[in-house]
Amino acid sequence: MSTLRERQLNALKQMLNLNQPLTKAVATEPTWKVLIYDRAGQDIISPLISIKELRELGVTLHVQLHSDRDPIPEVPAVYFCSPSEENLGRICQDLDNGTYDQYHLNFISPITRQKLEDLAASAIQSNAALSIHKVYDQYLNYICLEDDLFIMKHQQSDPLSYYAINKGDTKDTEMEAIMDDIVDSLFSVFVTLGNVPIIRCSKANAAEMVANKLDKKLRENLWDARNNLFHGNTGQTGSFNFTRTMLILLDRNMDMATPLHHTWTYQALAHDVLDLSLNRAVVPESTTTAVQGQKSKTRICDLDSKDPLWSEHKGSPFPTVAEAIQEDLDKYRSSEAEVKKLKSSMGLDAESDLALSLVSDNTQRLTSAVNSLPQLMEKKRLIDMHTTIATAILNAIKSRRLDSFFELEEKIMSKSSGVESKAVMDLISDAGAGTPEDKMRLFIIYYLCTAQIPDEEYKKFESALLAANCDIQPMSYMKRWKGFTKMSSQYEGGGTKTVSMFSKLVSQGSSFVMEGVKNLVVKKHKLPVSRTVEAALCGGEDSELTWLDPKAARTDATGRARAAKSQPPSDTVVFIVGGGNYIEYHNLLDFAKQQAAGGVPRRLIYGATTLPNASQFLKQLSLLGEEIQT
Repeated sequence: MSTLRERQLNALKQMLNLNQPLTKAVATEPTWKVLIYDRAGQDIISPLISIKELRELGVTLHVQLHSDRDPIPEVPAVYFCSPSEENLGRICQDLDNGTYDQYHLNFISPITRQKLEDLAASAIQSNAALSIHKVYDQYLNYICLEDDLFIMKHQQSDPLSYYAINKGDTKDTEMEAIMDDIVDSLFSVFVTLGNVPIIRCSKANAAEMVANKLDKKLRENLWDARNNLFHGNTGQTGSFNFTRTMLILLDRNMDMATPLHHTWTYQALAHDVLDLSLNRAVVPESTTTAVQGQKSKTRICDLDSKDPLWSEHKGSPFPTVAEAIQEDLDKYRSSEAEVKKLKSSMGLDAESDLALSLVSDNTQRLTSAVNSLPQLMEKKRLIDMHTTIATAILNAIKSRRLDSFFELEEKIMSKSSGVESKAVMDLISDAGAGTPEDKMRLFIIYYLCTAQIPDEEYKKFESALLAANCDIQPMSYMKRWKGFTKMSSQYEGGGTKTVSMFSKLVSQGSSFVMEGVKNLVVKKHKLPVSRTVEAALCGGEDSELTWLDPKAARTDATGRARAAKSQPPSDTVVFIVGGGNYIEYHNLLDFAKQQAAGGVPRRLIYGATTLPNASQFLKQLSLLGEEIQT
């Protein structure tokens, strides 16, 4: 079956082909058009389609809806935006100005009847009704970052963040709007997958609110014979889905330590240490010049599923990635050397007959070498990019001693015997270790995973954190939060051990000198989210999650649930209300791999309202703490 990412990409390509099915003829000669999008539309398109690919799909110009645009006659305009009042106002303005000849309006989520009538009235008034060729509801209201990872929003001042959902002064109407946004996005995901899910959710929290609203929305759609989006439960590919997808809705509050945890895998480190968002990393590169001293500049790196090293190693521990980059570099150098060798062997004495036969033989080899040059150049570009990213990450690990934080947090979270408050205190008091944020993250994890910290000891920690310039606002919120939940029993297993993993790397000529960094190997262990998912999928009865089935009559929900238990789903969507992270995402993928190795093929898709890194999440906790104190 195709992945969620492929399905969303196909839907976007069809939209850019003026909502006509894609054929081979389209690829050779596309219709030229202008693409107009809002911020949400841009966020959805940018991780999936590069500018080069937009050109291939016939897009000559792509512009923001609210920018100043000149009229372009005789070219169809494809709009891709949310049906908000502001956006519709601007579309009406374009119709009034006669900016384009043809308008193909594609709304990210469905436009209401009232707004559609207002738009029609405006078009008639502007005498532009005939210029509007099509109006489509696309149901693409989510951002797909990987084959099996999606989020709803990416902007930082986001209405779907953990802070927005948990702050004290949220009005009921605001909360309803947030829940409706989440439900709209999840509904879009299942329309794209072409499957009505069985819903499981944690109880008495935001996840349960979302589950009930989504159950209602799916029921209403299934009852509406004319507008049923799940025709006979067939997918977009037209093949029947005999097994139902299971949607497991969980609340961020079930595990607050993981979003703050220092990490050791490539993608999660890039997200934590560099500015990685929408699959694009901003990497600092410092260039030294004699006149100006040190000048800082940045490099934008696009991380793409077509990149073999990224696809294979995004979830690998950082040392393994460094080795893989080094191996790729060695392979590239040997290919380059081969081309150089061929060049020199072509310079033979052309007089002799032997030379002629050699030249023809070499010509063949040189032709194949020349043909492989584009791949070689692309390989070099990717190696350079990963070297840049890995070097920036390594510099951060060394300067902030992230390996020490990671190792200590792993021990705390896995309940290793012998983790004393002294080790935590020493790292917080060490002026050379980490930033104030790093120390705050470590302390919150220690606080959450320790059953009871005596008042006297807590005051010592508070003084040490203040001495290290930490913002201790988050603690007001964490104290209240810990009072409400029984958190400390959530973590088990795991831990790290130190082995010699860098032996290859410290060899001569390596681009990464890893001295001064601990050689940590992580034992695989399941985080709370993965354990909850495992209980829901493998232990059915024991799981504490509520069952909802939009296809069943309400009275029949328990019978349906039993039927579902007897046939566990092969596809599962795990969704976190209040923000997710790459650590959880890779942990779930590891669980799916273990299941597959045991002969149970599972496809897991991980979704979240937003994807903040640890620093952004800590700021949200700080705002919540500040709110309690005022």
